[in-house]
Amino acid sequence: MKLLFARPLSEPDKGGHLCLGTIDIELTPDARLYGLRLLRMRDGNIRLFAPNAGKRRAATFSPELTERLTQMAVEAIGVPANDR
Repeated sequence: MKLLFARPLSEPDKGGHLCLGTIDIELTPDARLYGLRLLRMRDGNIRLFAPNAGKRRAATFSPELTERLTQMAVEAIGVPANDR
């Protein structure tokens, strides 16, 4: 798994969360995911989400993979340690 692109942002999400940035990743040489969003949730937690396809999520991840992807995004986007 490797990071392809990271873009910091600071804009409100429709759900009342704050989008900190987006990343593109290569899960395997055969599978890439684009536009994953790093959100600061209303409760202060930070989590990575797949984009929506219409009103549904385009993909979901196991808790373990979500944690790995979130950490990858936090480091790539440069979220300060005291903001995590």
